[in-house]
Amino acid sequence: MARERMSSVDTAWLRMDSSRNLMMIVGVFVFARRVTWEEIAQLLEERLLKFGRFRQRIESDAVGHYWVDDEDFDIRRHVERVRLRRGGGDRELQRLTARLAVQPLDPAHPLWQFHLVENYDGTSAMVTRMHHCIADGIALVRVMLSLTDAVAPAQASEAGDDPADLESNPWEPYLQPITRGAVAAIDATGALVTRSLDVVAHPDRLVDYAQVGSQVVRDTLAILLMSDDTHTRLKGTPSGRKAFAWNDPLPLDEVKAVCRGMGASVNDVLLSCVAGALRRYLLGRGDEVADDCEVRAMVPVNLRPPSEPIDDLGNRFGLVPLCLPVGIANPIARVSEVRRRMAELKAGYQPIVAYVMLGAAGVLPHALQTQILEYLGNKGSAVMTNVPGPTETINMAGVPLSRMMFWVPQSGDIGIGVSILSYAGGVQFGVMSDVALCPDPQAIIDGFAPEFERLVLALAMLPNGFLLGRELAPGELEHALLLEASCS
Repeated sequence: MARERMSSVDTAWLRMDSSRNLMMIVGVFVFARRVTWEEIAQLLEERLLKFGRFRQRIESDAVGHYWVDDEDFDIRRHVERVRLRRGGGDRELQRLTARLAVQPLDPAHPLWQFHLVENYDGTSAMVTRMHHCIADGIALVRVMLSLTDAVAPAQASEAGDDPADLESNPWEPYLQPITRGAVAAIDATGALVTRSLDVVAHPDRLVDYAQVGSQVVRDTLAILLMSDDTHTRLKGTPSGRKAFAWNDPLPLDEVKAVCRGMGASVNDVLLSCVAGALRRYLLGRGDEVADDCEVRAMVPVNLRPPSEPIDDLGNRFGLVPLCLPVGIANPIARVSEVRRRMAELKAGYQPIVAYVMLGAAGVLPHALQTQILEYLGNKGSAVMTNVPGPTETINMAGVPLSRMMFWVPQSGDIGIGVSILSYAGGVQFGVMSDVALCPDPQAIIDGFAPEFERLVLALAMLPNGFLLGRELAPGELEHALLLEASCS
């Protein structure tokens, strides 16, 4: 039987499962009308199984872990029918998703499973579970989009010069410099002989190597010496029981309009809304929130080149520790601070440093790997993903999808997962939480829209015509908005 050696990074994710957090990427799809088990099974046979990884199980020995074909593969084992209890609304679907998120996948077979919900709100829904060792979130979103009808995997609006445009990936202004930085960092920390010969042949490159190398050292130390974020009720020891919540999507056109008015990116605005929603949640439970309160979110950053084939699965991402300024009450000041912090992160190499650390963890003894991963986990309170989806409604098995959502797992003692996904003209927020740290994630979700509305109101308070026919000096808009907000 042919065996393919599992990469060290994928091995790290395979070994990261714990009773507190299973390493599964969870998705929820809602159909516009009913779909049958036979239609879903046929779709997966034709499109999903063309990716060989979804027919493979994992074998392990003293040397490592391997992908091998499952000679006993049966689609019926991986596509199950489910019926909701007591009716079939959002609450019931959320409870089902929470139960499935803590059920381990069968290690004797390929580590994925789809659950077709046959009685959701008069239509059908589907909960998907895939182990993180198969691929990262970006790759699996591309795989899931390949199951849809007549849609390119990267279908989204094109990036323009307007900073408020939602790019083909909403992290594009961030990811592209990181991707270039990752290549430079690998080059600068590669074989000393090759580098030395290159410097001899091209002495003018010595300064570039020194600059990149010093930045890599600084970013490595920044991760290794990272302080804890503010201790809030969102930090602690998870119980292993989950809860899910999601909102009605925010209109993407309105989000873009606010971004244009503020000269901010979509990410700056959405991340500030996340920070504001967390602030509302903590205050709503009677907690004190100091001005310097920060909630650190570990943000996956894609390291794949755009030309990489869709069938090249596995994990190719780094992590950026983004501190959300939860202590800032003023929504305009919060957007400005998020933008400043994002600008600082753009110039660094922390994603590739984190990627190298994960790769190293995959070849270390399990006890040492656990220490590394728990160190990273204890430095944050949340994992947050921001994934682009198609701009138009798409079909799966011939049926329109009215909603789609994804959550990546949390490692160590992290108990909060925040998901932002754009789809069909809306921006969808979702929260997955451990009930010991956040028993009611809907209370966080309910804060997103009000925080966005505060930004809309702040823009509406500007003097009539303030933004028309003029070029604003740097900081002029923020000053005007802060002045108006402080006078209100």
